[in-house]
Amino acid sequence: RFTTKLFLRVAMSSTKKPFSRLPTTVVPSNYALQLRPNLEKFTFAGKETISIEVKEDVQEIKLNCLDIEIASASFSSSSGQDSLPAKWSYSKEDELVTLSFAESIRPGPGSLSIDFEGELNDKMKGFYRSKYKSPQGDDRYGAVTQFEPTDARRAFPCWDEPAVKATFDVTIVAPKNRVALSNMNVVEEKDFEGDGTLKAIRFARTPVMSTYLLAFVVGEYDFVEDKSSNGVLVRVYTPVGKTEQGKFALEVALKSLTYYEDYFGIAYPLSKMDLIAISDFAAGAMENWGLVTYRETCVLIDPQNSSSFAKQRVAIVVAHELAHQWFGNLVTMEWWTHLWLNEGFASFMEYLVVDKYFPEYHIWDQFVAQDMSGALGLDALKSSHAIEVPVGHPSEIDEIFDAISYSKGASVIRMLHHWIGDKAFRNGLKHYLEKFSYKNAFTEDLWSSLEWASEKPVERVMRTWTEKMGFPVLTVSQKQEGNSRVLEFTQSRFCAEGPSTDGSFQWLVPVSLSCASNPDAVCKEFLIEGKTKTVTVDGVSAADWIKVNPGQYGFYRVNYSPDMLSSLLPAIKSKQLPARDRLGLASDLFALARAGVSKSVEYLRLVDSFDSEDDYNVLCDIGNSLSTFRVLLSNVDLDSKLNAFVIKVYEKLGGKLGWDAKEGEGHVDALLRSLVIGKLGYYGHAGTVDEAKKRVSDHSKGTKTLAADLRVPAYITALAHGDEAMFDTLLGVFRKADLQEEKVRVARCLGNVRDASLLAKTLQFAISDEVRSQDTVFVITSCCGTKIGRELTWKFLQDNFPLLHNRYEGGFLLSRLIKDRKSG
Repeated sequence: RFTTKLFLRVAMSSTKKPFSRLPTTVVPSNYALQLRPNLEKFTFAGKETISIEVKEDVQEIKLNCLDIEIASASFSSSSGQDSLPAKWSYSKEDELVTLSFAESIRPGPGSLSIDFEGELNDKMKGFYRSKYKSPQGDDRYGAVTQFEPTDARRAFPCWDEPAVKATFDVTIVAPKNRVALSNMNVVEEKDFEGDGTLKAIRFARTPVMSTYLLAFVVGEYDFVEDKSSNGVLVRVYTPVGKTEQGKFALEVALKSLTYYEDYFGIAYPLSKMDLIAISDFAAGAMENWGLVTYRETCVLIDPQNSSSFAKQRVAIVVAHELAHQWFGNLVTMEWWTHLWLNEGFASFMEYLVVDKYFPEYHIWDQFVAQDMSGALGLDALKSSHAIEVPVGHPSEIDEIFDAISYSKGASVIRMLHHWIGDKAFRNGLKHYLEKFSYKNAFTEDLWSSLEWASEKPVERVMRTWTEKMGFPVLTVSQKQEGNSRVLEFTQSRFCAEGPSTDGSFQWLVPVSLSCASNPDAVCKEFLIEGKTKTVTVDGVSAADWIKVNPGQYGFYRVNYSPDMLSSLLPAIKSKQLPARDRLGLASDLFALARAGVSKSVEYLRLVDSFDSEDDYNVLCDIGNSLSTFRVLLSNVDLDSKLNAFVIKVYEKLGGKLGWDAKEGEGHVDALLRSLVIGKLGYYGHAGTVDEAKKRVSDHSKGTKTLAADLRVPAYITALAHGDEAMFDTLLGVFRKADLQEEKVRVARCLGNVRDASLLAKTLQFAISDEVRSQDTVFVITSCCGTKIGRELTWKFLQDNFPLLHNRYEGGFLLSRLIKDRKSG
């Protein structure tokens, strides 16, 4: 599951709901499942026969079930016991149905037969309806699924827990003029008895797997296809007439399958891999085994109208979901407490793939600037949580699909990978995946395999990173002794609210150093096991600098003594320090200033050292920090001074880059130009504002098409410094757009207007029928960039909370909405 979810701790009740897992007295081995969706009435009819093993005498059987009406249920024993009809009762609060029988069922194999009906809901969870446009512009509906974490129970009664694995024989009854897909390949297609307009499609039996990985889709699609180097049929399903937009995702999928098979040493076990674009989808994507579902913007690329960033995002998301085919699907976490085993590893592996096949993306630098930086920011809060969180009731599970499970998980895995080395890491993963194939595992199982492969104390070290929240700041000072440098390290928990006085937080910290004599190499590695450590580095002259955490592999902040920081400033100016290290220095100092550990003026002086900086990721990090300054200063009259400071940072490079791409430029150049124009325009650089307005006007009239990479910065600039006419112009661009990426691009920019009436108009637009429910949240949060915008948005949320709560049923999108409103 790929997501940009961020959780809201204030939404979590301190009193957890009572919860217990399903009894193990009865366990399933196979579901023979038939579903018949009605795309006009938005209902579905289902029937299932579940092969079960009864472990001891029982008179009732509990299954997960939610929003389903059972019509009949009975038990049949394989040993000849007469068929027993069941009575049933529901517990909506516990999401259970209890089947009760007149007499006890004896131990042994048997089967449950259940007929039922349900609703194709509009909540983007369970078995739900998805609205799309036909090539002729008509509104139509498809039926799709999203079961993770606990919504298979909305489609059929089942043991909806990740550890209760079974095989599935799926049959879908659908209109003859619709495509029907499931996890496996089709083995039979025939007319459905009693209705000549329908067909029954029977799919091959799945491997043993968890319920949340089951999927089915009914709708209208075209596809592009190819075979992997290992003979796996890979298809990308697109809206009708848009197969061209599926070609890039197909390329990435083929490369990803090949990479993972080689890296893990285990072949992909299914005969096909489908990727499909879904018009209404809450998350970014979902890793259903053999049928991965995506938001359109996460899988479709228009060669003429998609930006470089959109293309990069598709590569990342596709690689992420295919990593899950091994990490999550082949081997599954035993319970949601170990969710990070799925998401942290997929979030790490996706970058390995993209770095291999698209080195021009400089993707690991972007990981540090975006994923790792975001995780450090969230994990510095006192309201953070450990990577491993005990969860029980289904209502708690969505709360841990956040930047801690994904981005911190990926960051500590990257740190571990760097510490033990790639060879040991690969050998350990292969051992783990082979040992637990088609089974469930705990975090400790992974540590055991990696410890076996590396002969390092992996479990002892990593438990300090996964079982407690937060991370350390390493305070370091130095003294010169002859031709050696003696460093003194002290660790303490880093807190965004200010220095921590709690000495109980300590980590086992893998640390590396680099020196001026060879900035790209590690000159010393060691493990900090206590609160303090003294380290001597030989062969370092008094004039040389030392950098802690080269490459930013360690998940911690560094607080340098003044003399150590001063010695690094010339290396920033000269770019002797690699880009990732320049980024790390800036990021750490801003975090320290924001936490009150150092003064804000020290960070602003450091930014002056970046006057010749031209690296996208470094400037992106600095830009994010300065945007945070803007929010912090929104209650005082310093806008004009901050605007001038930001313009000074980017103006020189903006003049060099210009608006139009030059021959020989690459992917990161396009990202850099977009960033620089966006910063100059938003903060009011006159020439940039005028040019943005002109280009947006020409683009809207069809006079001159605006390059895809320039649209977001131009739209934001034109709106931030424009009037109602400009707002209406961009609404017109939204309404004429056929590409969903363009609609989303415009919609997420509208909140940059600064006029209160236009902000109110944007907020109403966000909940109108023109905006898909999946995108409403992001249009609303786009209004939070200014003080007046945050105030209006908060009032809007209060006034419309019942509508939004009903739309999302308290899911992660609603938490994301409130969190983003709070953070501005």
